[in-house]
Amino acid sequence: MFAPLVNTIRNWLGSKTFNQTRGKAIALHAQAITAVCNRFGIESSYRQNLIRMARDNGRLLGLLA
Repeated sequence: MFAPLVNTIRNWLGSKTFNQTRGKAIALHAQAITAVCNRFGIESSYRQNLIRMARDNGRLLGLLA
């Protein structure tokens, strides 16, 4: 779904810059998930499952193209 947009942005920024930016965005997203889990006392194994679910959904949507 988003793969064409992701590929266009990658071509525009260049692979190195795109990968660095994507890595930072993924890290921020994982930190946000961790913060929510810590606030509500959700155990770390469930937190890891949420992070995996976010990764898998990103793949399905084409965000990790």
